[in-house]
Amino acid sequence: AFPRKVDSFVCRMCGRGDEDEKLLLCDGCDDNYHTFCLLPPLTEAPKGNWRCPKCVAEECKRPAEAFGFEQATREYTLQSFGEMADTFKADYFNMPVHMVPTELVEREFWRLVSSIEEDVTVEYGADIHSKDFGSGFPMNNGMKNLSQEEADYARSGWNLNVMPVLEQSLLCHINADISGMKVPWLYVGMVFSAFCWHIEDHWSYSINYLHWGEPKTWYGVPSVAAERLEEVMKKLTPELFEFQPDLLHQLVTIMNPNILMAHGVPVVRTNQCAGEFVITFPRAYHSGFNQGYNFAEAVNFCTADWLPAGRSCIEHYRRLRRYCVFSHEELTCKMAACPEKLDLNLAAATHREMFSIVQEERELRKGLLERGITEAEREAFELLPDDERQCDNCKTTCFLSALACSNCTERLVCLYHTQDLCNCPTDKLYLRYRYTLDELLAMLHRLKVRAESFDSWANRVKEALEQEEGNKTGVTDLEVLKAEAAEKKFPDNELLQRLNTALTDTQHCQHTSTEDWRRDAPPPEQLQALLEQGAGLPVDAPECELLKGMQEQSRWLGEVRRTLGPEGSEVTLVVLRNLMEAGCIVPQSVSVETAMAELQELLTIAERWEEKAQICLEQRQKHPLSTLEAIVNEAQLIPVKLPNILSLRGCLSRARAWVTDLEEIQNGEHYPCLDDLEGLVAIGRDLPVRMEELRQLELQVASAHSWRDKASKTFLKKSSQHSLLQVRQARGGACVRLLKETGCLDDTDTNTLGLSAQDLRDPGAIVSLHGVWPSQVLVCSGNGDSNHTTTGSSTPPQSVCVCGRAPRPPLLRCHLCKDWFHGGCVPFPSLLLPSSAPPTNPLCWWDWDSRFLCPRCQRSRRPRLETILALLVALQRLPVRLPEGEALQCLTERAITWQGRAKEALDTPEIQGALERLQELKQNQPHREGEEEEEDGKKGNSESVIVLSDSEGGEGEGPLQCNRSVANIVTPPVHDVTQYTFPPVSDCTPLNLHPGVGSLLPLVPSLKGPVIDLSLTTRTQLEELQLEGDLLEVSLDQTSTIHRVLQAASEPQRHTLQTLILVSDQETFTL
Repeated sequence: AFPRKVDSFVCRMCGRGDEDEKLLLCDGCDDNYHTFCLLPPLTEAPKGNWRCPKCVAEECKRPAEAFGFEQATREYTLQSFGEMADTFKADYFNMPVHMVPTELVEREFWRLVSSIEEDVTVEYGADIHSKDFGSGFPMNNGMKNLSQEEADYARSGWNLNVMPVLEQSLLCHINADISGMKVPWLYVGMVFSAFCWHIEDHWSYSINYLHWGEPKTWYGVPSVAAERLEEVMKKLTPELFEFQPDLLHQLVTIMNPNILMAHGVPVVRTNQCAGEFVITFPRAYHSGFNQGYNFAEAVNFCTADWLPAGRSCIEHYRRLRRYCVFSHEELTCKMAACPEKLDLNLAAATHREMFSIVQEERELRKGLLERGITEAEREAFELLPDDERQCDNCKTTCFLSALACSNCTERLVCLYHTQDLCNCPTDKLYLRYRYTLDELLAMLHRLKVRAESFDSWANRVKEALEQEEGNKTGVTDLEVLKAEAAEKKFPDNELLQRLNTALTDTQHCQHTSTEDWRRDAPPPEQLQALLEQGAGLPVDAPECELLKGMQEQSRWLGEVRRTLGPEGSEVTLVVLRNLMEAGCIVPQSVSVETAMAELQELLTIAERWEEKAQICLEQRQKHPLSTLEAIVNEAQLIPVKLPNILSLRGCLSRARAWVTDLEEIQNGEHYPCLDDLEGLVAIGRDLPVRMEELRQLELQVASAHSWRDKASKTFLKKSSQHSLLQVRQARGGACVRLLKETGCLDDTDTNTLGLSAQDLRDPGAIVSLHGVWPSQVLVCSGNGDSNHTTTGSSTPPQSVCVCGRAPRPPLLRCHLCKDWFHGGCVPFPSLLLPSSAPPTNPLCWWDWDSRFLCPRCQRSRRPRLETILALLVALQRLPVRLPEGEALQCLTERAITWQGRAKEALDTPEIQGALERLQELKQNQPHREGEEEEEDGKKGNSESVIVLSDSEGGEGEGPLQCNRSVANIVTPPVHDVTQYTFPPVSDCTPLNLHPGVGSLLPLVPSLKGPVIDLSLTTRTQLEELQLEGDLLEVSLDQTSTIHRVLQAASEPQRHTLQTLILVSDQETFTL
C-alpha cells in the first residue's frame, strides 16, 4: 500500500512530486497535476472545484445536461424573445442594454467560457428555415404586393434569396433547395448566444447580413491557417478528437482566440453592426457571439474560384468519413454538360476542374482493369437517392463511378476504396459508371471551346473587319457575330464597338443605294459613286452586287447555260428559283428575257409535279400503291430534283417494308400481340398509301378491342376504377392484408404486383402473376396465426369503412379481410334469397345469406364460369394474343381446379352426411298454411324443434313472445344436436314463402348451433377451400355450399344477423 500512497502525490504528466505548492488535486479522480504541466499551463491555482483533462474528456462524452447546446422547450414570438433577451442583459449587467460596452460583453463572454465553476444559460434562435418563417428580404413569391422599391430589392443580387442562384454562383446548377446553403437561414440572438468554430459545408462561401439589433462579434482564421488551427485544437484537446475525429464539423467547439494566437494561429475580429454584410471565404474558420438581441440572415454561395477548394473538401470529407451535402462531381459534370450556359470565367474554371476530375477518373479505372475487373454497366446515379450511392467506406456520394459486386448487391464503394468492398472473387465485381471516358473527354472539349469562345469570336471579328477588297465578309456574317456576342454575353469592348459601327455604316449605305436604284436609269456617275462608297465599307453589301448587275449579265447567262446543259450539275427547285431571282435583278435584255422564259417553263412543270406529290403526301385521299408508283416513274423524266417526289418514293419503300413486316408477324409461330398489331396500324395509317392489308388489320384490332370491352363489361362493376388485369391480379384488400399479416409480404413487395409493358408481352409473366397469388395467400394463411384470417379483434379501429370515418351502427365486418364497414356506405347482404329463388326456410339460419364481402375484396361482378368459357371460345376465333385472355385462361384453370377440389371435398361421406342432416332439418319445417299447419300442430312438439339458445329455451318455460305472434316455440333438453326438430308455428307468416326480413328478428336470440359436427381436418379443409374460393373472381355453386356447411357447424353469428336484419328493414322502410 505504501507505493500506491506515494504515487498519489506525483504529477500524472511529468511523474515528479516536487513543487508541492503547484500540484493541483482533481476533484473528480484525485489525480495530481502541476499547473505548468497542463495545456495550456495555469498561472495560478483555480478557485473552487477543478477537473483534470481526463475527467473533462469523460464528461464531454456524456449526454449534455447542464452545458452545451440543448433544444429549448419554450416557443417564442419575435417580440417575446426580444423582451426576454433585453431583460436578461439588463439584469446581468445591471444597466440599460444600450449602455453596455461591447468590450465589457466580450470580456465577460470569454470569462464565462473559461470558467469551470460558473454556468450561464442563454437561448439562441439558430438555423431557422426561411421557407417556413419567411425572410428578412423582400421576395417575389406572390404572397404580398411589393412596392417598386421592394421589387428592386427582391431582384437585387445582394438579396440573400437571390445570391445563391445567380448565374455566377455554382449553386444555381443544383436542382434541390438545400436548406442553409441555397435557402437562407434566420438567426435570432441574445447576449452571449454564440456560434462555435466551424467552416461551411463543402468549404463554400457564406454571407451573413444583420438586419437589425445589437452587434455580432466575429472571429476569423484565414484558409491558409485552417490546418494549423485544427492541429492546435487537437493538441490542446486530444481526448475530444480521439473520441470524435470530425469534432470541428459539429459546431460545438469553442476556444479563446488568444490561445490560438499564442500557438501561431492568425485570428482577426470584427463587430458586425445592423445593415452590414460579413462574408467568409472557403475553409475560413469563424466563430463569434451576439452582443445582444438581434436578427440576422445567412446563406452560402460558390463562385468559379471555389471549385478547387470544393474538390479538396471532398478529399477531406473522405478521410473523415463524413457525408456530403451534394456530389461535387455531379455539380461539375452538370455544368460541363451545358457549357453554353456558363459565362467565360466560369467555363474556364469548370474546364480546369473537369480536366483534373477526368485525369483522376482515368487512372482509377485503369487500376480496375489492371486488377482484372472488366465488367461494367451504366448507372444514372443522379436518379438514385444519396443513401443508395454512398461509398460504404468513406461515405462519399458517388456519381462518375462506383465498384459493386453481383453477390453483395446492397454495397458499393468509390474507386478509392475498391479493396474494401468484399472478399468475393474478382469476376463478381463490376464497374457502375455514369459516363464513358470518351463522353467525359467530349464534355471536356466542349468546355474548352466555350472557354476559348471569346478568343475565337475576337479573331473572327478582326478577320471580318480587316478583309481586303474581293474577300469581304457579308452583312449577315457580321450580324451573326453580333448576335453571338449578345447570346454569349461577351463583355463590352473596343472590338464589339467596331463591329456595331461597321453594321451601322452598312445599313446607311444600303438605304441610300435602294432609294437611288428605284429611279429610272440612274446616271453612271452616281452608280460609280455608290460602288466606291460600297467598296469603302468593311463588308460586302448586297446592294453593291445589284449595282454591278449590268456587268454581271454575261456571267448570269453563262450560269444558266451551264445549269441546263448536259454537263451541268444536279438541278433543284432552289437552283431554278435562285437563277430566276438573280435574273430579275440584272438589267433586262432579250437574252435575259429568253433565258428567264425557259427557266420559268421548267420551274412551272417541276412545281406542278411537286404539288401533285405534295397532295399525295398530305393523305387527303390515299391512293393505291400502283398509282403512286406511276406518279414517281413519270416525275423521274423531269431533269429536276424534286423533294416531294423523293419523299413519295421513300413512302413507297416504307409501305413495301410494312407489308413485309405484316407478313412476317402473321406467318409467325404464335399469334401476334395486340400491341404489335396496333403499332403496325399506327405506322400504316401514317403512310399516304391505300393498302387492303391495313383495312383487314384494323378489323382484327377492332375485334380484339371489342372482345376486351366485352370481357371488361362482364367482369367490371359499373364505374369501376380498375382495369380487367388489375381485377385479375388478386391485389384486393384481403389478399394483400393476408400476406402482410402472415409475414409473406412486406410493404415494399406491394409495389411489385403489377406488370410492365414488356411483361404484358410475355405469357409466362402473366401466368406467373395470375396463377400464383391465391396459393401464396392460402399458404400464408395456413402457416400463420389463425387469428389473422378467421378472428381478429372484435373492436373496430378509430376509422373504418371506405369513408374512413369513426365506427357507428349499423356496422358489419367483411368475411374475408376482417375490416369494418357502415351499412349506408356499402351494400350489405339481403339475408334471404329473392323471391325468384327456391323457397328458403327462415328458421334454418345456416341458409341465410349472411356472408358479407366488402367492395375491396369483391372488386368484380364475379361472373359464372360458363360466361368466362364463352369469352375464351370467342377469343380463340381471333388471330390476336391478348394479356387479358391469358389471364382469363389462368383464372379458368384455377377455378376448374378449385371446383374439382371442392366437389371432391363435398363428396366425402362426412360432408354428405352433414348435407343430408341439413336437408332433413329443413324438411321437418311446416310448408303449408291452413290444414297442413293444423295437422302439424296436432303432432305435437316431438316431431320438430327449433335450435334455441340456452337463455331462451328449456323445459317448463313459457311461449316466446314475437312481434309477428310467433308462439309456442320451445326447445327440449339439449342432449344431442342432431336430435332436434322444429315445433309447430302458428299465427305468423307462412315460412315456405319469403317473409319480410324484419320477421326474423325475434328468432335471432333463439338461434343455436352448431347443428352439425365436423372433424377438425374437414373444417380446416373447407375453410381453406372457402378462402381460396372467395379470392377467385368467379361465381361457383360450391362456394355457397361450403359456406352453408361451415355456418351450420358454427355458432350463429347473432350480432351479424341482427345487424343485417336491421339494415334490411331500414332499406325497406326507406323504399
